[in-house]
Amino acid sequence: MKELFVNFFDKYGLSFIMVASYFGSGSIFIASQAGVEYGYVLIWAVIGAVLLGFMAQDMSARLGIFGDTLMSFIRQKLGKKGALTIALFLSIGCIAWTLGLTAAVGKSFEILSGGAVSWQPLAIVTGICAILVGILNYSYVEKVMTAMMFLLLILYLVVAGASQPSLVDTMAGFIPSIPDTGAMMMGAAILGTTALWPNFFLESILVKQKGWNSQKHVKMMRTDLSLGYTVGGLITLAIIIVAAAVLRPAGYTELSSFIAPGEALEIVLGQWAMIVFLIGVIAAAFNSIVPIMWTIPFMILEALDIDHKEGNSKAFKIIFAGSIVIGMFSPLVSEITGLSVVEMVTLFPAYNGVFGLPVTAVLLFWAVNDKNLMGSQTNNWQLNIANVVLVLFSIYIAINSGQGVLEAIFGGMLS
Repeated sequence: MKELFVNFFDKYGLSFIMVASYFGSGSIFIASQAGVEYGYVLIWAVIGAVLLGFMAQDMSARLGIFGDTLMSFIRQKLGKKGALTIALFLSIGCIAWTLGLTAAVGKSFEILSGGAVSWQPLAIVTGICAILVGILNYSYVEKVMTAMMFLLLILYLVVAGASQPSLVDTMAGFIPSIPDTGAMMMGAAILGTTALWPNFFLESILVKQKGWNSQKHVKMMRTDLSLGYTVGGLITLAIIIVAAAVLRPAGYTELSSFIAPGEALEIVLGQWAMIVFLIGVIAAAFNSIVPIMWTIPFMILEALDIDHKEGNSKAFKIIFAGSIVIGMFSPLVSEITGLSVVEMVTLFPAYNGVFGLPVTAVLLFWAVNDKNLMGSQTNNWQLNIANVVLVLFSIYIAINSGQGVLEAIFGGMLS
């Protein structure tokens, strides 16, 4: 058994880092909100986001296997100043994610403690713990995150089955439809938290740590991605189904409280399930912080052409820790903007879907079609169609949702 476990991580496991980074507390609340507001209608959006995420990750991985990392490509094309500007702009999105994630962990512990400790100081403690975990050995982090993902998968599949969803309505949800502008914003949030743009940078870097460097490794890489995205997609679908089958019929129209998604589990499985839900939020949120915030030092150092020694350099660790320190201050951001914890964990992924994803999707499309970089491994026409769909869909969502997302985030400051 031990040998089987070791062999699995010798071959696979990278995609679980990628999926763990996108499947944070935001995914739980966004999927729950989608089920509460629209029932099974947005199931198709999850399928589409998973497919686009998979295809983008495949291109990013091939970029790392046959060419170079995405940010190194950007530096070569735009120079250090241009690359650094893009890296700093995208870093804002990573920090925004971390603000929501530290708040989610803190709030979960507050509820578990019965309110004995408020979430604000716990959010800061979360950031400190993330710094410590993030500088540990990569292979250790990979194993922990994979175990957490399978735990969440089992939990939500059991609950989805027990909730007895409508099979007819579930199947109808696979047919694309957008009933109103709110559904469009929800689609932006689903896409932003599934086709996670930091992964486009990370995958092109971390494939080298796997030793994937030739054509013979492409099949292994795609098997790895299939495993990871299947797990992540099934969890997201299960959460939507549970919310649609349990919370919506119970009269919920929105997630009015942080524990609302857990109430669906409690109705189906009993009081213990609320505890499991909160532990799941903690695991998912904390899992996301580390890989998302790895992206910042990787991007900045590669933009400046400084060796990061695969995440082991002193500069890497300083930038990583400093970025998380900023992300600890979710209590301050909540106070200034008036955003609740639930609003932070749902709006900040939407922000990234609107601003980070279109920029990164265009850059990835450029890189995988550069013959000087990729040689004979440039995209074929089928992959280019997939990439164009990702680019156009992300731009379309940005145009239609950008103003609404910004108003939702900063409206409290302007009123």
